[in-house]
Amino acid sequence: MIEVIKEKCTGCQLCLKACAYDAIQIVDDTAEIDADKCTLCGACVSVCPVEAIIIRKYGTHRVDRSQYNGVWIFAEQKHGELQPVVAELMGKGRQLADTKETQLTAVLFGYQIENLAPQLIALGADKVIVVDQPELENFLDIPYTDAFVAIAEKYKPEIILSGATVTGRSFIPRVATKLHTGLTADCTGLEIDAETGNLKQTRPAFGGNIMATIVTPDHLPQMATVRHKVMDPAVPDNSRTGEIIQENVDLSKATNFAEFLGYEADETQTVNLTEANFVISGGRGLKKAENFSLLKELAEYLDAAIGASRAAVDAEWITYPHQVGQTGKTIKPTVYIAVGISGAIQHLAGMQSADYIIAINKDPDAPIFKVADLGLVGDLFEVIPEVLKKFKTNS
Repeated sequence: MIEVIKEKCTGCQLCLKACAYDAIQIVDDTAEIDADKCTLCGACVSVCPVEAIIIRKYGTHRVDRSQYNGVWIFAEQKHGELQPVVAELMGKGRQLADTKETQLTAVLFGYQIENLAPQLIALGADKVIVVDQPELENFLDIPYTDAFVAIAEKYKPEIILSGATVTGRSFIPRVATKLHTGLTADCTGLEIDAETGNLKQTRPAFGGNIMATIVTPDHLPQMATVRHKVMDPAVPDNSRTGEIIQENVDLSKATNFAEFLGYEADETQTVNLTEANFVISGGRGLKKAENFSLLKELAEYLDAAIGASRAAVDAEWITYPHQVGQTGKTIKPTVYIAVGISGAIQHLAGMQSADYIIAINKDPDAPIFKVADLGLVGDLFEVIPEVLKKFKTNS
């Protein structure tokens, strides 16, 4: 809150001139601040020559860091299989734990999933905390949140990492709120600050135009979600040994506001987009939904997955699960073919890690050509049919 120390105020009106929100008036030669208008920008504080205006911050505190220890990875599983992002988190988590000379723990939720624990040890975990209960068989926000908070309060990890998946993005922010700590979402880089020991969390900001590095110096645990396909996965070592800890959490008081009805696979995608070695993506240049059939025909020859730019998804030419970019999926295929995509920075954020990028666009100045290894300047409606003709001739 902001406060005027009346005994110090001289009524000089410098604060009145500095306020851009018309939140200050002078009454009886003393500044008065309208709290409803004030944004706590601090402009008045900096110009006051007698330090009569102060901003008091409540609720901030420094935790006892000695109570917190270890790096935790939320080991997301679906239908009894670890999700691909887990191996990437384990690889980075192992690095962070080694830097801090602490232990790496994987947290596994579900029902009848204990058999996955050895896989996590092979991926680098020193410990695996398994919460194997019927209430956690299918993902729902409330029971997952309550279970995670309960064990986090018991063991007090210093760092918690999760994949920026649909599941992670859904319940991890709830966990951070209940633990009264911060959360950096969609990170693309993580490292330990050598001086402070804090976790430096890097993520795109301002539409991907800059990379922001964020720290949480006053609250623990330090929490982050990490985008898939931006970190190298851990290589399994089946000779490793570790401790498996069974935990049981009382979820009888968890009030669910949602009900799990079932799971339906995306039948429009024959190849998993995030795992595909070849990806062909279409953008605004395709002009209409029906023209994605050109890409789908080519994808059959290459055993490729179909991607799309946000413009194509927003136009409802193809469904959201195909979207590549900052607000879609981050992918790292061997070959990425961008067809009719201009190459906005938000799209580049999701695919520029591909080993080899091919761009087809009739605009020679399209930004996509700046990251492409091979660029074809031409009308996609002429180029793609010619490529298909070659495949048909040689098949």
